[in-house]
Amino acid sequence: MKNLNACILIVDDEPMLRRTMSDRMKFWDCSTNEASTGEEALEMLGKKSYDLVLLDLKMPGIGGIEVLKTMRERDDTTDVVVLTAHGSVEAAVEAIQAGATDFLLKPADFELVYNTVNRVLASRRLALAHEALLEQHIQDAPFVTGDSPAMKTLVESARRAAPSKATVLLRGESGSGKGVIAEFVHRESDRSKGPFVYVNCVALSDELIESTLFGHERGAFTGAVARKAGRFEAANSGTAFLDEIGDISPRLQTKLLHFLETGEFERVGGTRTLCVDCRIIAATNRDLEAAVREGSFREDLFYRLNVIGLEVPPLRDREGDISILAEFFLARFAFELKRKKIKISPQTHAIMGAYGWPGNVRQMKNAMERMVVMAPGDVLTPDLLPPEILRGDDPAAEPVFDHGELLPLREAEQAFRKQHFRRALAMTGGNQTTAAELLGIQRSSVNRQMKELGLREDGAAN
Repeated sequence: MKNLNACILIVDDEPMLRRTMSDRMKFWDCSTNEASTGEEALEMLGKKSYDLVLLDLKMPGIGGIEVLKTMRERDDTTDVVVLTAHGSVEAAVEAIQAGATDFLLKPADFELVYNTVNRVLASRRLALAHEALLEQHIQDAPFVTGDSPAMKTLVESARRAAPSKATVLLRGESGSGKGVIAEFVHRESDRSKGPFVYVNCVALSDELIESTLFGHERGAFTGAVARKAGRFEAANSGTAFLDEIGDISPRLQTKLLHFLETGEFERVGGTRTLCVDCRIIAATNRDLEAAVREGSFREDLFYRLNVIGLEVPPLRDREGDISILAEFFLARFAFELKRKKIKISPQTHAIMGAYGWPGNVRQMKNAMERMVVMAPGDVLTPDLLPPEILRGDDPAAEPVFDHGELLPLREAEQAFRKQHFRRALAMTGGNQTTAAELLGIQRSSVNRQMKELGLREDGAAN
C-alpha cells in the first residue's frame, strides 16, 4: 500500500473507533483531526480545509445527513465517505443524495477502507488537476486565437517577433487587446520565465511615471522616505510593457530613449548608473506619426520603439471571431461562478455578431461578465445583453444621417432600410418569418429586400 498523503477529518461519537481509524490513517501518512459530534465537525470544517471527511451517520444532536446537507449548502465540496454501523440500502441512498461520495459499513476491513479512501482521493486529485488545467488554458489563451485573417496574421507576426530582443510597438484602438498580445509575445520568448511588468503611462503624473519606471533615492522628492527600485529593475531578465506610451512628456521621452539605446539609467535623485536587461514592449492608440510631425513625440524614439510594429485590429474587423471570444468569456466567467452548463442562445450570438463593438474586446468582456452574473437560467438570452447593444448604439457603424452632408432622399431611405433590416435579422437569429412579424411585412418581402440590400440571413453584408 502506498502512502495516501492527505488531511482527513474523522467524525464519530465512538472514541475508540476515532482513535483506531486515526492511528491507521497516520500509518498511511495522513494527518487527521477528530470530531465527536456533528456540531463540532461543522465548526472544524469552517476553520480548516480537508481532503476527505469520514463521517458517521448516527450521532447525538446533528447527525451525518444534516452535516452533509449543511456542507453542501456552504458550497463545501470536500469528499465525504459515510461510515456507519446502521447500514441499509435506504441509508446509503439518502447519504449519496445528500452529497456523500461513498458509503462503508462498520466494522470496516482496513483494506477496504484504504481502497475506498485511495480511490476517492485519486478521483479528487484528478478532478482538481483537470480543473487547474482548464483554468490555466482559460487564462493563457484569450484573444490570441481566432479564425479571422487579421487575427491570424497578427498572431503569426507576434510569434515570429517573440524570440528576438527587438522592441515591439503595438498599435490599435482602446480595448482591442494590446496588453494580451504583449503578454503573448513575452510568453513565446526566451524570457518567459522572467517577470512581465506592466506600466500604465497615462495613469500617473510625469514625475510619478519617472519614479515608477526608474526608481528613486531617499530624499529625491517630498515623500521619498526610502530608496525604491523602479519597474525596469523589476523587469530585469523579463519584459516591461509600457501602455499608452504616446502620452509621456518630451523630458521623459529623452530619458527613455537613452535607456533603450544603452540599457542604462539613474534613479531619480541618484548619481549611480544602473544597468538592466529587460525587453520593452510599448503600446498606444495614438497616431504617433502625426505626433512626430506635430513635434510632441520624438522621431528618434518613435523609430527606436517601432523596430517591430504590430497593428491590433478592432473587433469589428475580426469577422468570425466575435462568437469565439463570446464563448471564451462565457467559459471564463462560468468557471469562476461555477455555472458549467450555461450557454449562449443563437439569437444572442446573432445580435452580438451584428454589433460593431466600439469598445472592442474590453466591451465584450464586460458584457459577457454582466450576462453570466445576471442570467437567471442556463441560457444567455438577448434580453440579458446591455441596453446599448440591444439598441444598436454603435459609433463604428455606417451613419444613416451625417449632419455634415445631406444625403439624397433615396440614398438615405436605402441606408435606413438596410440598418433596420440588419437589426431585425440579428435579433431573430436570421429567422425571416419572425423578422417579418417584427417589421410588420410579408415573409416574401423580407427575402426580396434582403437580396436588394445585399444582406445575409444573419444580417451581415454579403
